[in-house]
Amino acid sequence: MSVSTPTDIAQVKERNRALIQEVLEVYPAKAAKRRAKHLNVSEEGKSDCGVKSNIKSIPGVMTIRGCAYAGSKGVVWGPIKDMIHISHGPVGCGQYSWAARRNYYIGTTGIDTFVTMQFTSDFQEKDIVFGGDKKLAKIMDEIEMLFPLNKGITVQSECPIGLIGDDIEAVSKSKSKEYGGKTIVPVRCEGFRGVSQSLGHHIANDAVRDWVFDKVGDKEPSFEPSPYDVAIIGDYNIGGDAWSSRILLEEMGLRVIAQWSGDGSIAELEATPKAKLNVLHCYRSMNYISRHMEEKYGIPWVEYNFFGPSKIEESLRKIASYFDESIQENAEKVIARYRALTDAVIAKYKPRLEGKTVMLYVGGLRPRHVIGAYEDLGMEVVGTGYEFGHNDDYQRTAQHYVKDGTLIYDDVTGYEFEKFVDKIQPDLVGSGIKEKYVFQKMGVPFRQMHSWDYSGPYHGYDGFAIFARDMDMAINSPVWSMAPTPWKAGESDTMAIAAE
Repeated sequence: MSVSTPTDIAQVKERNRALIQEVLEVYPAKAAKRRAKHLNVSEEGKSDCGVKSNIKSIPGVMTIRGCAYAGSKGVVWGPIKDMIHISHGPVGCGQYSWAARRNYYIGTTGIDTFVTMQFTSDFQEKDIVFGGDKKLAKIMDEIEMLFPLNKGITVQSECPIGLIGDDIEAVSKSKSKEYGGKTIVPVRCEGFRGVSQSLGHHIANDAVRDWVFDKVGDKEPSFEPSPYDVAIIGDYNIGGDAWSSRILLEEMGLRVIAQWSGDGSIAELEATPKAKLNVLHCYRSMNYISRHMEEKYGIPWVEYNFFGPSKIEESLRKIASYFDESIQENAEKVIARYRALTDAVIAKYKPRLEGKTVMLYVGGLRPRHVIGAYEDLGMEVVGTGYEFGHNDDYQRTAQHYVKDGTLIYDDVTGYEFEKFVDKIQPDLVGSGIKEKYVFQKMGVPFRQMHSWDYSGPYHGYDGFAIFARDMDMAINSPVWSMAPTPWKAGESDTMAIAAE
């Protein structure tokens, strides 16, 4: 049975703490003790959310996480458009990585761009027994023959590769030399490494460092550097997000010499060490390479958030502060230019969305970055958590984003999340495809917040208009009157619906 809605912060905290205890009661004592470390209630004035993170999931307890292979192939390397990315191992993982997360790109697929194509070594039993080095070399030869305009190859290793000891580094070096120095990158991202896809991001970053940056060395760039060169790091151009970000940066007078990996190329990766500033969108997946460039090349980096006008304005000013007064003045002009648009969007949608509550559970930075956009529309995030967040993600969340009493959950299980939604009764849930149909069948409005539910972009001023429309469409759709949530339908209505 659902509980009544609390009316003040103290009641919210009491309700949420009681709810945590309730969900823990279904577990065996040992599992409950471990899961308790991942669930908490935010406390105003504390520097973190008080949850443990980046810890291995409990075997047997369903988790939404991916693996290191997914983090490298599916996130960091996969969107590099003019390289071919081989899934080295059985076809199962290769099939899982087919296509992309709506990582939009410009080019001709199969000619000079390959993001939505899939290349796999399709391991069989004999390959596990005898090794796959020769098969990998043959695949590279076939790629060179069939797709001569590719600008490079990566080898994304699946679990068996690490277990049987395929020497993907030796094959890559040999074939790179044979192909006249072409960039071929072996990535040791076997799925069993680490506790989630997060380590795959780190491994992929290290591969960029070792096989791209170190190869280029001090070679002069193919372009004339300017004092306003920036690189967009960690934006995967889902639904066109990176393009929306690029528009604003260029309107400020900056020159974007690289964006990766969404709509990115190997040439842009190679050019990045010449940037004057790296602007970092997805901290979790790309902070490693940003720190490396700061240490080795002296390039500062700054995080930005282009979800919703409040955070866009804050980020534009922060980025502009790294440059001269002309860029700072341009930033203010950009903000002023779009104010009428954002005011119109808020005037249209805020009356329809104000006071609505949201619960989030997503990967990357979204559990905190999108909060400002919801608040710009008068909505409140009452619960949030990360699939594979680290302690610093939760520190940022506690210090800058969530309100006192917000329910925080790390690596939440399917049971826990469903129970939290049932008790807190939000007006909207924003999560991934695995959760989408569970909550829609419960009658709860839902938005798929990994790839924008086939919409987007959500970044930038134009993206905010799309974001507001989509949230209104989800919450206020008349379909929910025909499929009421369990707590909005009477018991007799619920029974009647179940019987139909």
